[in-house]
Amino acid sequence: MTLTESQIGALLLPYLEGVWTPLDLYAQLSAYLDLLLRWNARTNLTAIRDPEEIVRRHFGESLFAGIHIAPLLAPSATLLDFGSGAGFPGLPIQLLLPKLHVTLAESQGKKASFLREAVRTLNLKTEVWAKRVEEMPTERRFDCVTLRAVDNMAAALEAVPARIVRSGMLAVLGGEALFPGGAQVQTIPVPGSHSTFLYLTEQQ
Repeated sequence: MTLTESQIGALLLPYLEGVWTPLDLYAQLSAYLDLLLRWNARTNLTAIRDPEEIVRRHFGESLFAGIHIAPLLAPSATLLDFGSGAGFPGLPIQLLLPKLHVTLAESQGKKASFLREAVRTLNLKTEVWAKRVEEMPTERRFDCVTLRAVDNMAAALEAVPARIVRSGMLAVLGGEALFPGGAQVQTIPVPGSHSTFLYLTEQQ
């Protein structure tokens, strides 16, 4: 089952209603969806198989995060997607905010290969870091770090502060997230879900 650009747009309306989007966003998401479905048939990139659910859960939630972090970042800011998996939320955020400098960190080889192919197919400047985030050079710092469905969220949250510049931001998509150090966290409900939230916190 494939989805047209208009069908994708209709599914994403609750996440993007009233927000300006790039003219080619739905065409890019359509190409991304087709590639994801082809790869997912032979490589386990996501447990969600239904195209409409992929658009809502993966694309919609990622774009929802993007529209909330956009006003808090400079257009050409740097963003690290920690444990990117099949590219969520980093790749949809890159499509929504094309001037952003996004790095997708994914240490699993097959998923990293998919990310490289997605970046090539979508003609993006996005970097793929195919190793553990902890192996990045110590001088690498980012204005924003995003996390979604990371295997060990607690350990990831403890590792994140070393990757964010002063006054940088952390954005987490998921259920309950436990932030170290008593951080001040803004909690935003994600449309269409009673258990998924966007958590935003600034590094002081």
